[in-house]
Amino acid sequence: MPLYLIERTFADKLDLTDDDVELIEAANGDEGVRWLFSFLSADRRRTYCLYEAPSPDAILAAAHKADVPADAIVEVSAATPQFSGRLRDWADTVG
Repeated sequence: MPLYLIERTFADKLDLTDDDVELIEAANGDEGVRWLFSFLSADRRRTYCLYEAPSPDAILAAAHKADVPADAIVEVSAATPQFSGRLRDWADTVG
């Protein structure tokens, strides 16, 4: 299943309750979307979340149901330690 990185910007600082998390997980499940991992910005106003999903539209539908933003959705590939070494070598030849 494709992987996506989602950037979410919150007007106020992010402060989710257990009920909020359950609502988001239910909305994700309804759309076939699975949360894998998130990073929270230092100001607690943005998250960068890694998801498995059938499509960007499924992510948008789940976000709409859960009433959370999905400002940017980018399809990504998983990077392994072996890949990061090759990426660094490539960057050295380009830069």
